[in-house]
Amino acid sequence: MPPLTYSEVGATAGELPPGYHHVRMQRVIGRGREVFERAADDLLAGEVQRRAGARVDLSDVPLREGTRVDMRLLLFKIPCLVVWAERTDTLCGFAYGTLPGHPERGEERFELRLLPSGEVTFRIMAFSRPGRWYTRLGGPIGRWVQRRTTARYLRTLGTGT
Repeated sequence: MPPLTYSEVGATAGELPPGYHHVRMQRVIGRGREVFERAADDLLAGEVQRRAGARVDLSDVPLREGTRVDMRLLLFKIPCLVVWAERTDTLCGFAYGTLPGHPERGEERFELRLLPSGEVTFRIMAFSRPGRWYTRLGGPIGRWVQRRTTARYLRTLGTGT
């Protein structure tokens, strides 16, 4: 397995590391156990990325630590490796890190929570910096694309899924 392209593996679980662009977005996607379970199944099957427009190939379904995630969006190959995955009664999520060939370097974490109030939240945290010449050249455009993609990810799960 090729090495990850960054050293701060697992940092999306806590304080995001300096020297990267940071993304933190969250929304309530519904209420109740049924919404949480359905969203968790979809999350661990790669449906968030598919519904956002990417072609997704997974080495394991459901996703687990060590799963290879190969995505393609437009002309871009987006290889990742799952570095954390967990599913409990109130938490479901995974984080993947970038592999060589990815346009960026960094990590992205997708996390569902069933709160005591019954609300189900979907949260995405990420840190990244350019990993290829064209993402370095694109600068602000790359950050705009990342924010837009994260917003699309957040809209893929919920009561209507």
